[in-house]
Amino acid sequence: MRKVGVKAGLVAIVGVVVPFVLGSFIVGPALLPGLSQNAYLFLGAALTATSVGITARVFKDLGKMQTNEAKIVLGAAVIDDDLGLIILAVVSALVTTGAISLGIVSGIVAKSVLFLIGAIFLGQILAPQISRIFAKIQSGTGMKFTLVIAFGLITAYLAQFIGLAPIVGAFAAGLVLDPVHFRFFKDPEIITDFKEAIADIAPKAKERVMARINYHAHRHIEEIIEPIGLFLVPIFFVYTGISVNLATLFNPQIILVALAITAVAFVGKIAAGFAAGKGSNKLVVGFAMVPRGEVGLIFATIGRSLGVVSEEIFSIIVIMVILTTLLTPPVLSLLLRKNS
Repeated sequence: MRKVGVKAGLVAIVGVVVPFVLGSFIVGPALLPGLSQNAYLFLGAALTATSVGITARVFKDLGKMQTNEAKIVLGAAVIDDDLGLIILAVVSALVTTGAISLGIVSGIVAKSVLFLIGAIFLGQILAPQISRIFAKIQSGTGMKFTLVIAFGLITAYLAQFIGLAPIVGAFAAGLVLDPVHFRFFKDPEIITDFKEAIADIAPKAKERVMARINYHAHRHIEEIIEPIGLFLVPIFFVYTGISVNLATLFNPQIILVALAITAVAFVGKIAAGFAAGKGSNKLVVGFAMVPRGEVGLIFATIGRSLGVVSEEIFSIIVIMVILTTLLTPPVLSLLLRKNS
């Protein structure tokens, strides 16, 4: 981030502002006339999201993770998520309050930024101390899991309590917990193995067990929550899928609008690639930012729960997410191979 921070920031800002403006104020009203401004705002918000996991896998599979383009994209994705969540918080609050003014928007933006910064700052200080306390109660993986889930749910609740979307709090929890390696936790089973290895006086066994201890103490947060993710993520996608009115998918007008919105989704992020500046393949950066993935679906689901996103718009967003997610990897792979 230190090396590519400026370029990543520019890519993220352009990649959020251009799709949001196009979706909310230009293409949305032109293709879907007669809807409320809040509906257009949610459409624009859904276009700002970037699901970098899909892109990162393409870079990884092709051995391009250390390239300048990959670093810019990964850095931009972090900033992109922050900006997208702030936009979501603003739009959701505007829908809830039913009023739009510069003062209200400024207040919501300030609240969102302060919450993210405050949560990260306090979390960096408190998370290790909380980890130490919980490790004294029970030092196994189960306690780690409990700590992670509880922390995420509490921050999500606090975000909702002050008027922000719960996803803002959950995102902040992920940023806070990411560097916490639970070094205060020691699994009793591994300690037992260690004692047995010492008793056997086998140098190789000692090295093996010490490696297990070090691995256990530094397990990444994603590995701990992976089991529940494998269980809940498919449910989320199935729930989102069955929420789509299939009749809208056979409506030629809806399909045409969805294709146009998808084109806007591509254009908005490809334009962001040109902010990467000299020394970078702008098309690679732009296409790498295109996938919307689960983030766009979350935005659409929140809009639907607030009664703003209609069945038609929901279906349009789902089609846009599917197309940007499926079309990007082959195009990005082709560009990366051509660039190598």
